[in-house]
Amino acid sequence: MIETPLISCDDHLDLNMLPADVWTRRMEAEWGDRAPHVEVNDKGMAHWVCDGQSWGMWSGKAFSFGGPKPIKTAYDRGGVEDITELRAGNPKLRLEDMDRDGVWGHLVFGPVTSIKTDDEALMRACYSAFNDWLYDDFCSAAPDRLIGVAMLPPHPEPAIDELKRLAARGGVKQANLQIAVAEPRLEDPRWEPLFKLLEETGIVLSFHVTVFPSATKAFDKYKGSPGATFLHAKMFIDQFLDPFVDLFAWGILERHPGLKIVIAESGVGWVPWVVEELDYRHHRLWECADYWDDKGGIPHKMKPSDLFRRQVYGTFQQSPTAMRLLEFWGPDNLLWASDYPHPDSIWPNSRPTIEKTMGHMNPEDVKKIVGGNAAKLYGLDVSKATVRAKLAIGQEAVAA
Repeated sequence: MIETPLISCDDHLDLNMLPADVWTRRMEAEWGDRAPHVEVNDKGMAHWVCDGQSWGMWSGKAFSFGGPKPIKTAYDRGGVEDITELRAGNPKLRLEDMDRDGVWGHLVFGPVTSIKTDDEALMRACYSAFNDWLYDDFCSAAPDRLIGVAMLPPHPEPAIDELKRLAARGGVKQANLQIAVAEPRLEDPRWEPLFKLLEETGIVLSFHVTVFPSATKAFDKYKGSPGATFLHAKMFIDQFLDPFVDLFAWGILERHPGLKIVIAESGVGWVPWVVEELDYRHHRLWECADYWDDKGGIPHKMKPSDLFRRQVYGTFQQSPTAMRLLEFWGPDNLLWASDYPHPDSIWPNSRPTIEKTMGHMNPEDVKKIVGGNAAKLYGLDVSKATVRAKLAIGQEAVAA
C-alpha cells in the first residue's frame, strides 16, 4: 500500500464540463450576447457559442448520440450513469470523486484551446473571466486540494498582461501556454518578458497536449476507420517536439535558470533520446569552437541534459516505459497524473494502478513521483494530506 498522499499533476475541466455561467456572469454586462454562453441547436444538442462561433459541446444537458456512444468515459468505468451534473466542474462532486480515487490533490487544466475569437479585446476578456472563475469560484472550495492551472492567451502581449494580472492577485502556481497554437515561435524576443516574469514570480509554465488544426485534418482523413485511434501516438509528440527543442536551441532555459517547465500529457518516453541527441549536437558545436569564435562565440555553455534535469518536468499516467527510464529522468522530475475525468484516465483506480506499475520500485522514489515532487515544485503543504492518506490506507485494509 502507498503510504503517501497522491497529487495528480494533469487533470481536467474541459469546456463540456464547465457551468453555463462561467463567462456570462462576468462578461454579459459589457459584451452582451457576444460573451460565451450555452445554446441548444435544432438537434437538441447544447453547445458553447461566442460571438456567433461554436466552441464545442456542453454536457449539462442530456442528449442522444443516435446510437452507441463513440467512446467509453471514465464515468462509465466508475459506474456513474448520470454526468449531466457536470461532476468535474462541480467542486463538491469533484472532491467526492477524488476521495473515491484516494487522491489528495488535482492540478486542474481548463479548456486549453477552446477560446477562439479574432477579436483581441474579447479574447483577453474571455481568458481573464475564466481564470477569475477558476480561482474565485472553483478552487476556493478547497484551495489546498484543487490547484488551478491558469490559461494564458496564445500571443505574447496578451499573455504577459494576463500573467501580470494573475501574479498581482496571488495564489497562482502554474500557467498554461497552449503551445500548439501559440504564435510567434518561442525564440521570438516578444516572449522574453513572459519568461522573465515567470522566473520572478515562481509561477511554473506548462505546455499541454491538445487536438489542434493539423491533427484535426489527419483525423478527418481517417474518419470512420479504426486507424484514427492510433493517430494520438503521433499527435502527442508532433506538437511538442519543436517547442521542446527550441527551449534549448535558443538558450531560453540557459538564460532563465529559474524558469520551470512542465510538459503535460505528451508522454515521457520520447524525451530521453531527444535530450541525448541534443547533448551530442552540443558536443559537436563545441568541437568547432574556433569557427564560432570569429562569429561572437557560443552562447550555449551548459549541456542540454543538465538544463533538462534542472528545469523540466514531465507528467505520465501509467507508463512501464517511464519507469524503466528512471535512470535518465531521475526520481525528481517525473510527475504522476490520473488524467481525471478523461476516457483514458485511470480514475477511479489510481491507487491499485500505482501499486501494479510501481510496486517493484524503491518506495522513496515512488513517494516523490506520486506526490512529493509536486508538493516541492508547487510549494504545497501536504501535512493534512498525510493524515488523510493514512486514514484512506486504513480503510483499504479494512475493505480487503
